[in-house]
Amino acid sequence: MKLFSRFMTLAVLMGLLIVPVSEARTRVYLRIGPPPIIVERHTLPPRAGYVWQPGYHRWDGRAYVWTAGSWARPPYRHARWIPGHWVETRRGFYWIDGHWRRY
Repeated sequence: MKLFSRFMTLAVLMGLLIVPVSEARTRVYLRIGPPPIIVERHTLPPRAGYVWQPGYHRWDGRAYVWTAGSWARPPYRHARWIPGHWVETRRGFYWIDGHWRRY
């Protein structure tokens, strides 16, 4: 019984020491660059504090498709929206998602 107790204690400690590894994202490179950004006219925010998230071209597997911008409520105080954007490299173009950043 003492051996089992030690084994369980060790297993619990080892389980607590294991740090989950985040999944690596695979980049999809496109040889064709995105079209020029469409300038959108937007209305007033629906409520105070809302932030405009501009539209962008996304790749649907065959062609670029425009996704219209929208108003969004920040998930926490002092959040700033960083728009998604296409990055050009020697391998082609790849997309970086928009995200919230604390300021």
